[in-house]
Amino acid sequence: MATQLFDLSGRVALVSGASRGIGEAIARLLAEQGAHVIVSSRKLEDCTAVAESIRANGGSAEAFACHVGNLDDIQSLFAHIRSDSGRLDICVNNAAANPYFGHVLDTDLAAFQKTVDVNIRGYFYMSVEAGKIMREQGSGNIVNTASINALQPGDMQGIYSITKAAVVSMTKVFAKECAQFGIRCNALLPGLTKTRFAGALFANDDIYQLAMDKIPMKRHAEPEEMAGTVLYLVSDAASYTNGECIVVDGGFTL
Repeated sequence: MATQLFDLSGRVALVSGASRGIGEAIARLLAEQGAHVIVSSRKLEDCTAVAESIRANGGSAEAFACHVGNLDDIQSLFAHIRSDSGRLDICVNNAAANPYFGHVLDTDLAAFQKTVDVNIRGYFYMSVEAGKIMREQGSGNIVNTASINALQPGDMQGIYSITKAAVVSMTKVFAKECAQFGIRCNALLPGLTKTRFAGALFANDDIYQLAMDKIPMKRHAEPEEMAGTVLYLVSDAASYTNGECIVVDGGFTL
């Protein structure tokens, strides 16, 4: 008999940064498993395209624009969730910013602030608002997309690496303090993945080749290869998994 551990029927899932890349792959997979997915990102038209595609394939999805670096946007998003869905079972914090690629000593203040506002403050308040709804209903799952840069700082990616290390710590804080309310919090740490977001790494032949030399599998990942870990973390299969930061990098960090 097939297992039902990964069945998400009847659950409401919010995925930020879901208009493309890893976030889109996660949104599609959760919908395939029966969840109603709120596809969120900065641009409504991009979210709408993904949501319409999910519905065309038999899934349930809606689009809602939210820039997680903007606290008013976060408030509007969760007000909508409360009024429209009345519950939230899954929150995947995947939206991220990495506007600066260069030596850490030359980090521009504006780039620093944008990276912190999205990757730390944004994830924090998304988790707080999601956690409040989950506390009221007595259950829920939060998954943060961090990065292997949290463990080994990426070349020319200083502030981004710092913020992703903060996401790992944040994950453990929420896991520890919110478990009593039936809320689990875990993190995905992707390795080199072919997305527009990671374009600078693929455009730099030296950095790309350095990565290939360190990856035992000798290839980069596709976004879909990250989604399965998130499905595990938000499913009943992971009912005793809490505070874990799962590395999916083809062996890069070995």
